Amino acid sequence: MKHFLFPIFLLACTCVSFAQHSISIEAKLDAEVDSIFFDQVIEYENQSNEPLTEIYLNDWINAFSSKSSYLGKRFSEEFVRRFHFAGEEERGGTVINAVTGENNNPLQWERLLGRVDIIRIPLSEPLAPGEKTTINLDYAIKVPQDKFTRYGKDGQGNYKLRYWYITPAVYNDGWKIYSHQNLDLDYTPPADIEILLNIPNAYYAASALNMLNISSKEDRKIVEFVGQDRVETKLYLTKTYLFENIYAHSHEIITNLTDDNLQTEIKEVLLNRILSFLEERLGSYPHNHIFVTQEDYHNSPLYGLNQLPGFIRPFPDGFQYDIKQFKTITNNYLKNTLLLDPRTDQWVNDAILVSLMMDYVDHYYPKMKLIGNLSDIIGIRWFHAADLEFNDQYQFMYMNSARLNFDQALTTRQDSLVKFNKNIANSYKAGIGLRYIEDYLGSDAVKESITEFYRANKLQPTSKEEFKRVLQKNAAKDISWFFEDYVNTNKKIDFSIKKVKKKDDSLVVTVRNRRNNDMPVSVYGIKDGEIVSKTWVEEVEKLKKVTIPREGAERVAVNYEQVIPEINQRNNYKAVTTLFNKPIQFRLLEDVEDPRYNQLFFMPEFDYNLYDGISIGPKLYNASVLNKNFNFKISPKYGFNSETIVGSASISNAHQYENSKLYAVKYGFSGTRFSYGYNLFYEKFTPFLTFAYRSNYLRSNERQFLMIRNINVKRDIDPVDPINQPNYNVFNVNYSYNNPNIVNFYKGSFDYQLAEKFSKISLSLEYRKLFKNNRQVDLRFFAGTFLYNDTRDHDYFSFALDRPTDYLFDYNYYGRSQGSGLYSQQIIPAEGGFKSQLEPEFANQWITTFNASTNIWNWIYVYGDVGLVKNQYDSPAFLYDTGIRASLVADYFELFFPVYSNLGWEIAQPSYDEKIRFIVSLDINTLLGLFKRRWY
Repeated sequence: MKHFLFPIFLLACTCVSFAQHSISIEAKLDAEVDSIFFDQVIEYENQSNEPLTEIYLNDWINAFSSKSSYLGKRFSEEFVRRFHFAGEEERGGTVINAVTGENNNPLQWERLLGRVDIIRIPLSEPLAPGEKTTINLDYAIKVPQDKFTRYGKDGQGNYKLRYWYITPAVYNDGWKIYSHQNLDLDYTPPADIEILLNIPNAYYAASALNMLNISSKEDRKIVEFVGQDRVETKLYLTKTYLFENIYAHSHEIITNLTDDNLQTEIKEVLLNRILSFLEERLGSYPHNHIFVTQEDYHNSPLYGLNQLPGFIRPFPDGFQYDIKQFKTITNNYLKNTLLLDPRTDQWVNDAILVSLMMDYVDHYYPKMKLIGNLSDIIGIRWFHAADLEFNDQYQFMYMNSARLNFDQALTTRQDSLVKFNKNIANSYKAGIGLRYIEDYLGSDAVKESITEFYRANKLQPTSKEEFKRVLQKNAAKDISWFFEDYVNTNKKIDFSIKKVKKKDDSLVVTVRNRRNNDMPVSVYGIKDGEIVSKTWVEEVEKLKKVTIPREGAERVAVNYEQVIPEINQRNNYKAVTTLFNKPIQFRLLEDVEDPRYNQLFFMPEFDYNLYDGISIGPKLYNASVLNKNFNFKISPKYGFNSETIVGSASISNAHQYENSKLYAVKYGFSGTRFSYGYNLFYEKFTPFLTFAYRSNYLRSNERQFLMIRNINVKRDIDPVDPINQPNYNVFNVNYSYNNPNIVNFYKGSFDYQLAEKFSKISLSLEYRKLFKNNRQVDLRFFAGTFLYNDTRDHDYFSFALDRPTDYLFDYNYYGRSQGSGLYSQQIIPAEGGFKSQLEPEFANQWITTFNASTNIWNWIYVYGDVGLVKNQYDSPAFLYDTGIRASLVADYFELFFPVYSNLGWEIAQPSYDEKIRFIVSLDINTLLGLFKRRWY
């Protein structure tokens, strides 16, 4: 039945076709085994200017077949555990039975080494420009479950198919061979598609393709689809029809996007408005149907809006539906018609998308706040976050990445972006960059350029260079800085005003460019919070003077309207007639930064330990939601058990270095005062200097830190356990290496300590390995020795086998001085790392231990520890223990049940419950690390 649809296909298409490739598919779904069987023909035309000796095909479903595929490696980098714990029957893949050419002659083929989703077919004779060749494929796919990428088979037995059949790769000055990495960036040439789909009668089929016919025979149905100039073909096979078919502006929208129970008439109005807007701003969409799915939106949501619980509805009826549809439709609109290389030129698509979204909101929702109607609620409206406009979120989210020094150039390959930049920051930076140009040009040149670029390049191969050419042609000013500095680099923007000289009717303003770039900046005169003048200043190399009209201005500011995405807007103001550059503002609870004020924040804070009990007090600090380099915090608290003032204070400053392995240097001072026993207090004062290193490839999780500090401790003397040196000073140098990953986890540290009466060094190494059969092995090695030790009359500074004394007060013990009871059962995985309480408990000369564990079922592990403990005048003691470890959240919430050790069968001994050990972390910053490691 090859090419049985082609005559009908030609009659059904009414637009001119640019595609020269054609794909004909006969596919049969076997729902019993979640497989689809294919008989496929690809007619490939050489559209290049040179002969081809090979052809590459994309078989992206097969990326699920291996945990070591590019897809599996990316999941591993982003700590997505479900893929690596899934079995083969859940992950799916492709089985190819035959590949033939003309007259069914067998063709040689191979999968690229290390790239299981790319097929290479060497040609027996070169394919000349303009010539065609036929590739016949007989294969079957096992549909993966949808829990990995949201596409696949779901829990209700529906099939949501994307990248579900084999397609040609793109040849454009060489083959563009890209593996599936769940980046939503498939790259295939446009092709004319014809599909004969054989499915059980129980299923409904939905697609953006044109459905020509449905026929039934016994318990099966045959569905005929065709499409012209298609780049992507999603197909949904569902047991109930999940979609609405809404006609809007000469197109049929097929959608299952959640609609907040809106009436169909309202949805029709909104969809008609969206398509009218897009056709005016871009041009006509060449396909009859637009397929808008919930999965499309969830894979590229509007962050913030998407995260709100369903019962919170701060926006007017229809707004969320309107914005979700607008983003998803526009994304489909661009992806299916602009043939840009998505790995290298995606920023163009993103810039157009975000720019259109901002214009749409400005036009139809000009007063919309970022948090909607919540900004009117008493209490919430006092926050600066309530003042932010809906479109302010784009600069805010990009600035989060820039402030953390994780931002990357817009031209960075998409598969080299950290997840936060790929999903959020880079697309937002691209969009606000176009808004920056618009404000600078003061015209509609950007809007006109987008329209011209789209209409001239629709369904034609194009590139970022063509977009640049169109923008520069329509701009009345030089905008080369936008491409050279803003797009091609991750250079930060930071302007300030050095001084203002007053004249009778004017002000001479000296503008300082604090960064190495050539971007323009706007200078404002401000009176009573209103703009009285605005002047653009160009080519500010370091300092530049500009004269602006005085107009009664009380202050002068750069970037007052915050159109320019500056890394630091707090230094943008200079007083003309007022006493302060900016007034001081006190805020209860942490808020979004308001650069118009010098902000100080208050918020209640609590801590807990056994001796102070719950300690509560105010925290005065300057840190806002976004990261700052200079931070201070003063946090006095009242301990309800100790009935006294405890707390902490710190001040620090960081210098960040872009595109350097040494990416940050941080220095400062901290101090704490808490109880370490009943009616016993310690005070700790620590100046510190930290050097932070990372790979220039930011997706790497590898980090290195060198910390130099001096710990000064003053302790109340414990009358029960007095030591000769209650007050001490320790100079500490610590080097640490971290490279966490789902499959291979590496961690190590080297520590040197120098004090008046002792000096010691130690080495700690950790390794975790997750095997393909889901077996995990955790290994840890620790070794430490004293260089000299004059404190052997007590073990306060000794190495510990199972529970360090923590004389540096680094660990979060809840009952650090307890020798019995529940609090004594808390362990910190440090030093010896044993779980059983054995003798000798400490080492005043040297210690070496080895800890290991492996899982026996999911989060249940068996562990074992062995070690040698050496004390002065004693022979080395060999110690060991074994038991069961329940790792509910690794390193954050774990339980240890000793079974056998030097003490014998501990599980059979009295008071066994007192031998159980636990790890519990209540530190919110530590727990936030579980979330952050997936994004940065």
